[in-house]
Amino acid sequence: MREEKKNKQQENPYDAALKMLDAAAEKINLNENIWKRLRHPRRCLIVTLPVMMDDGSLKIFEGYRVQHDYSRGPAKGGIRYHPDVTLDEMKALAAWMTWKCAVVSIPFGGAKGGVRCNPKEMSRTELERLTRRYASEILIIIGPDKDIPAPDVYTDAQVMAWIMDTYSVAQGHSVPGVVTGKPISLGGTLGRKEATGRGCVFTTVEAAKELRMDLTKSTVAVQGFGNVGVSAAQIFHEAGAKIIAVSDSKGGIYNPRGLDPKKVLAAKLKGSSVLDYKEGDRITNEELITMQCDVLVPAALENVITLKNAPKVRAKIIAEGANGPTVPEADEILQSNGIFVIPDILANAGGVTVSYFEWVQNIQEFFWSEEDVNRRLGEIMVRSYHEVMKATRDHKVTPRLGAYMLAVGRVAEAIEFLGLYP
Repeated sequence: MREEKKNKQQENPYDAALKMLDAAAEKINLNENIWKRLRHPRRCLIVTLPVMMDDGSLKIFEGYRVQHDYSRGPAKGGIRYHPDVTLDEMKALAAWMTWKCAVVSIPFGGAKGGVRCNPKEMSRTELERLTRRYASEILIIIGPDKDIPAPDVYTDAQVMAWIMDTYSVAQGHSVPGVVTGKPISLGGTLGRKEATGRGCVFTTVEAAKELRMDLTKSTVAVQGFGNVGVSAAQIFHEAGAKIIAVSDSKGGIYNPRGLDPKKVLAAKLKGSSVLDYKEGDRITNEELITMQCDVLVPAALENVITLKNAPKVRAKIIAEGANGPTVPEADEILQSNGIFVIPDILANAGGVTVSYFEWVQNIQEFFWSEEDVNRRLGEIMVRSYHEVMKATRDHKVTPRLGAYMLAVGRVAEAIEFLGLYP
């Protein structure tokens, strides 16, 4: 685990993001001036957050909000609370959000925010004070027509409710559209919690068709048993696939006869990890990444598939539930080994797609059924999958590069129309 953490620290996610942008820009002969603009985020806000802790002491946290591009519409992106949050990580994640929104053709640009903290060591009241302080500091750049935050790693509907309330108090009236991923009672949408995992499954189903794989006879391993991983595992399980391994930050469990995701989640909620589920053998995250399976879903943090472990990956399909789980150089190894990679900006775009649905419903003040949400999500994910695959085949590139070429081209077209002002 120490070596794994060291590798993650050495890999700068923003460097990886720029490499993919540069590769796509070169392939589509992108206008050099637009290329230069897209290599730099539009806005980076760094905030200092003094928070009163429960013991009466004052603790200083650092937070960020990065807006990469908003040529195609308001900026959109999650907020994460994690001890390893950095500005470069936020810049990378904001850029990935730009491409993700473009690849599924929703009218948003990309943004991302985060606070460097360890929420596992903080009480609910401390997290509320931290959230409201952070929200008050970024109020100047967020809003339903400017930048719309959402949940991400270690944030949830409750955190979004606190941000919505802080913003609404400042405005003097309720503004549900300032965030997505809210509780249903505050204007959240049905289907949002499972959307990222569901989108991952939609794209995997299409990939399995191409590979002539029967998902009902397939095995699935999920690295990262958080919101995305839990949803993906449950939906795969309901579709008839066998979940043979899951993991979280403390390690993983493996059972070749199959795991019931609901029972694993119940055990984790009672304890603190999937390791509290006893009907499986303990494995490391590294062992899960390289185990024999049909579908591998990396659904945790970035840079988990590296040059070191990529040659050992034995999955037939990798559906990237996380943002940036594969370093660019490792992608080439996976491709040469015949592994079908559904890139993150496509595979995990279900979350931002349903966030868009939530935003639309808030603006219209008219809400859809969960059946409508899931149907519309499926239509967009399947259409986007085939658009990416067409670009991949037409240009004879990897699916990741095909997705980037499609997304960068769409953003560049918007910038070309807008021009440079002043």
